[in-house]
Amino acid sequence: MMRELTYYAAVSIDGYIAGPDGEFDRFLVEGDHMAAIGEKYRGTVPTALAEAVGIPVDDGPFDTVLMGWNTYAVGLPQLPSPYQHLRQIVFTRGHTAPEGSEAVTFTDRDPVEVVRELKTEEGKGIWLCGGGALAAVLRDEIDRLALKRNPVVFGDGIPLFARSSYAPETFRPTSVTPFESGVVLAEYARG
Repeated sequence: MMRELTYYAAVSIDGYIAGPDGEFDRFLVEGDHMAAIGEKYRGTVPTALAEAVGIPVDDGPFDTVLMGWNTYAVGLPQLPSPYQHLRQIVFTRGHTAPEGSEAVTFTDRDPVEVVRELKTEEGKGIWLCGGGALAAVLRDEIDRLALKRNPVVFGDGIPLFARSSYAPETFRPTSVTPFESGVVLAEYARG
């Protein structure tokens, strides 16, 4: 069985993963959704933060995380290797590896080729952490969506998928879990 690529991300109810200036501070980080989603998607919290607050990172669904440069750069300079417990791959064409990022693979290779190679390897799932431009490039390779829909409207910003000329595609819902906090975990599989 081939490994699957899951796009797991927080998103506003109007479809943005960040505001116009890349801000994501309106997404809820407290509430009844945190423990349940955190357990299901264990290992998706940066290693240093997880260790600081006692969140386990082992036995999660993923062993590899993919990021575009802008998603990766959110943690710089404090977190040059944000997910040390996972294999980390950052797609970039114009940036060099910062100091302290030895555990991160930086590549300018075609993301589709890289994902297709990763899918043939043994291992757990592959997590597409972001961002919207990388998700648009990898759209045909995404097997599952796991969206933490937050009860906020940004009105503008970075969309879940960057604009593209793709034809519409259908994903089928596999699970929808609402929480008292207003967050809804909506999970989908490729049609």
